[in-house]
Amino acid sequence: MKKYEGLFILNTAGREEGVKEAIDKVSKEITNAGGKIEAVQKMDKRPFSRVADKKHSSGFYANIVFEVAPAAIAPLRAKFGMLEEVFRVSFTAAPAPRAVKAA
Repeated sequence: MKKYEGLFILNTAGREEGVKEAIDKVSKEITNAGGKIEAVQKMDKRPFSRVADKKHSSGFYANIVFEVAPAAIAPLRAKFGMLEEVFRVSFTAAPAPRAVKAA
């Protein structure tokens, strides 16, 4: 198992109350793939610096830290690409925690 950070841009299209349900659905997909959620950070709605189309000019951001087998990342990326609630997703390997030096 390897630790990853997933940055999700959620497509709620004007329905701000759907953010929690979208995050729950994403978390469920990760656990169904054999992953373990460590932290979920819900961020605010942010405008895009480059707007691809007028329908999507902003999105809700969520950062999820989770552990999963490296072989599960490609199927997860494909699964999230098909979900209506997920506009964009980016996975990065989470950095290892640094040891704090004693004074």
